[in-house]
Amino acid sequence: MTAGQPLRTEPAQPQRLRHHRGGSPPALHAAVVPSYPPPESDADESWVWSQIKAEARRDADAEPALASFLYATVLSHPSLARSLAFHLANKLCSSTLLSTLLYDLFLASLAAHPSLRAAAVADLVAARARDPACAGYAHCLLNYKGFLAVQAHRVAHVLWAQSRRALALALQSRVAEVFAVDIHPAAAIGKGILLDHATGVVIGETAVVGDNVSILHHVTLGGTGKAVGDRHPKIGDGVLIGAGATILGNVTIGAGAKVGAGSVVLIDVPPRSTAVGNPARLIGGKKGEDVMPGESMDHTSFIQQWSDYTI
Repeated sequence: MTAGQPLRTEPAQPQRLRHHRGGSPPALHAAVVPSYPPPESDADESWVWSQIKAEARRDADAEPALASFLYATVLSHPSLARSLAFHLANKLCSSTLLSTLLYDLFLASLAAHPSLRAAAVADLVAARARDPACAGYAHCLLNYKGFLAVQAHRVAHVLWAQSRRALALALQSRVAEVFAVDIHPAAAIGKGILLDHATGVVIGETAVVGDNVSILHHVTLGGTGKAVGDRHPKIGDGVLIGAGATILGNVTIGAGAKVGAGSVVLIDVPPRSTAVGNPARLIGGKKGEDVMPGESMDHTSFIQQWSDYTI
């Protein structure tokens, strides 16, 4: 293998796949796709993995041009961990950072830390549930750069905690180059995370992001430029951060809060409240709202409470 050559599977060949001649991919047969609901426990990845394989088989049958890619990336692997490690290694390899090295690194981390696999499953479920453009679990696994960037970050975070900081920073750099998502390996990221579109997301060294958080593109969780030490935002569970929002300094965004698109936040935002504008103003949350904004993806419920707001 030459330097930087993409990782390949074993030479076994896939079965010949028939081309579906209809206008859209066929519905998944009941015998192929499990009928029971998504897992109650994020640690149970078998249901999501079976969905991914079934979707990959359907798509390979419908689009022969993708058959080899889908076989190599999904259908040839016995588990989600191996498929994810293979895909990330091929995405992030370079002429000097070999795909074989990255594959071993990702797979070892996923095998040693079940919480990484559980978080990946939660992220897949989150993307499928919250993003109407998400065509399926396989679509997210293979094509959502926000999902892939977060999975790579979690491995870099493990490396950082193990004092393998040079490798963690090298991995951060590759993720930033390939996916345009820059997350410092020391930042703590929860599970059930959706980076929607993801381009331009920046998360600083001492930032903390809770569970079930949704973040749109071009969001910055940064420092003020003058502080040292613990200097980045703390994002609570269930928070929704709109596109282009900037949150600076060691401020707390409370659980279930919402930050409007384009806002600049320099102060704490209480739980279940909304911050909008530049500089951000605080307004009350929507009464009787049971679903967390990070899960509902409701970006506009605050507008009727703030008559000055324009789009």
